[in-house]
Amino acid sequence: MKEVTTASFEQDVLQSDKPVVVDFWAAWCGPCRAVSPILEQIDSETEKLDVVKVNVDQEPDLAMRYNITSIPAMKVFQNGEVVHELIGARPKPAIEQELAAYL
Repeated sequence: MKEVTTASFEQDVLQSDKPVVVDFWAAWCGPCRAVSPILEQIDSETEKLDVVKVNVDQEPDLAMRYNITSIPAMKVFQNGEVVHELIGARPKPAIEQELAAYL
């Protein structure tokens, strides 16, 4: 899974030609560490969307811009807009169900 920064967000997420799931996370967040391998699996299993990570401690401007108040927070971007949000850790089937429209 690619780590995205403020500098690369425009190109990697907003200008992507396919849906992008952005995982807003932090190293100290236990639930974030639980969700990360699930998102990596989903990323490797499909070509229909990309999954990227944003470390909220290293990229506070992005966290503020997208109103991240609790993590893990996953936002689906399509054509530069947020089209879906998931907050909190969930098992893989629940995440896949939430993302079904984009898979």
